[in-house]
Amino acid sequence: MAESTRIPSPSSSGGTSGERTKKSRWPFACLVSVLPVVVGVLIYQLDSFDPAPYPAHELTRKKPLTVPKSNPHVLKGAENIGVGKLLGPEDIAYDPKSGVIYTGCEDGWIKRVTVNDSAADSVVADWINTGGRPLGVVCGHHGEVIVADADKGLLNATADGGIQLLTDEAEGVKFRLTDGVDVAEDGIVYFTDASYKYSFWEFAWDYFEGRPFGRLLSYDPSTKETKVLVRDLYFANGVAVSPDQKFVIFCESPMARCKKYYINGERKGSVDIFVENLPGMPDNIRYDGQGHYWIALPTEITYAWDLAQRYPFIRKIMAILERYVGRPHVEKNGGGLAVDLDGKPAAHYCERDLSLITGVNKIGDHIYLGSIDKPYIIRLNIKQYPAVSDTEYMRSLILDSTDETL
Repeated sequence: MAESTRIPSPSSSGGTSGERTKKSRWPFACLVSVLPVVVGVLIYQLDSFDPAPYPAHELTRKKPLTVPKSNPHVLKGAENIGVGKLLGPEDIAYDPKSGVIYTGCEDGWIKRVTVNDSAADSVVADWINTGGRPLGVVCGHHGEVIVADADKGLLNATADGGIQLLTDEAEGVKFRLTDGVDVAEDGIVYFTDASYKYSFWEFAWDYFEGRPFGRLLSYDPSTKETKVLVRDLYFANGVAVSPDQKFVIFCESPMARCKKYYINGERKGSVDIFVENLPGMPDNIRYDGQGHYWIALPTEITYAWDLAQRYPFIRKIMAILERYVGRPHVEKNGGGLAVDLDGKPAAHYCERDLSLITGVNKIGDHIYLGSIDKPYIIRLNIKQYPAVSDTEYMRSLILDSTDETL
């Protein structure tokens, strides 16, 4: 009798086709899930970027200082000046004699802006091209404009349209990011090199590394001498000479504070805190001639930044993302803060959707806001749209709702 042939049933051959498909997909799904993690870990380990811990005493930041008056809706009632003609107007200098505003733009041009009653009628003219990235600007005593150019160094833009390099190094160290500038009554120029390691386009890496590469410097036009006044600063930014000529205020952006360096008097050569625990990272600072300094705040201080300052590995991840993916736009609540001669806050002008405000200048009844990324200058009439106390703000809301009901 012939031996019968048994045909294996599906169950006896190892399961259904659906089960086999699930089993074959499992390793692939696992690989897809694990591979990005493995690649991320490898990139993290192999990347040479080495952030440092911020000193413990620098991390004991208190709550942001309380500002008695605010206008949290700056864009309501604001006008835009020079739309499309002012690309990244970082800082704003004003010459009261000619009524002209000077600002440095990302295309290298120092622009002259003649402002009229209507923002739309303002006239923008190319004046001098530095060939670099002009940041801080200030009017000198003889019709010139002193420029802190991130790429070129400290420049003198003369009244006849010439450009002259004043200095681009100190103590044998080249400037990498010349940033803020002001001029004292005696002609001495005070300015910052925000970072002698990173350039303007790498500024975020200076924050991420957490080492103090910034310096406050002076330049004497009569002797052509450049001096380092204060070193080991965390991204040294805006500069303003006090009206009594006793000290120079300079900002440290990631630390949310401004310090002062005494240039005259018994405390000459010493450093003290001017204002700290700011509600945002300070950029440029400018005195308005009426008892107040105006500090530009590109963004508010966030809980995420506090964590990043405390943990270097977070900053390394941020730096890697910056390099390979790009930095997400997380800045918000930018604007300007007015403080009095003692550094006490007076008024805060901001907007949740406003960011990267880098310069504030009060001219008459208006404040003019410069920005590192916007193609215009923002102007707000603070007489019509003033900062008010919380009580006044709530009263106005009640009155508005009552009017609507009626």
